[in-house]
Amino acid sequence: MSLRLGLPVAAGILAADQASKWWILEVARLPEVGQIPLWEAGPFGLDLTMVWNRGVTFGLLSGDSAWNQVALALVAIAIAGFLLRWMARAENRLTALALGGVVGGAVGNVIDRFRFGAVVDFVDAHAWGWHWYVFNVADAAIVCGVAALVADALFRPKAQPKEGS
Repeated sequence: MSLRLGLPVAAGILAADQASKWWILEVARLPEVGQIPLWEAGPFGLDLTMVWNRGVTFGLLSGDSAWNQVALALVAIAIAGFLLRWMARAENRLTALALGGVVGGAVGNVIDRFRFGAVVDFVDAHAWGWHWYVFNVADAAIVCGVAALVADALFRPKAQPKEGS
C-alpha cells in the first residue's frame, strides 16, 4: 500500500523537476540570460537565476572532477534505495508521501549529475537584500519531504500499550 502512495509522488516530482530544468535550459535559456526577475513585493522577491551546483545541499562537498560527481550520484542512489525500502514499510500515509517526495527529488538531481556533471539550480528567493540559496524543484521536494518526516516523528500520537502487556 505504501509504495502505491509514494511512487506516484516520486514520479510526479521527478517529472516536474526534469521538465522545469528543461524549460530553464532550453526555453528560457537562463545560462545565457543570467537572471529573470519574477516577482517583487516590498522587500521580498523571487527571481530565476542560473547556478550550476557541483556539490550537495548549499554547495557542500563541491568539486569539478568527474569522480566527485560520480561519487555524489552513487551516494544519492544508495540513499534513494534505502528510502524506497523504508517507503515499502511505511507505517502511515504521510511517511509514504514524504518519502516519495524525497526519492523523486534525489533521483532528479542524480539525473542532472550524470547529464551535466552538476545540478541545475534556478529559484532565487530573497528578502531585505538577503538571498537564500538558489534551489530547484527537486531540492524543494526533498526539504518538504524531510520536514514532513520530522513533523510526523515529533507529533504523531504515541501508540498506547495493549492491556495485559
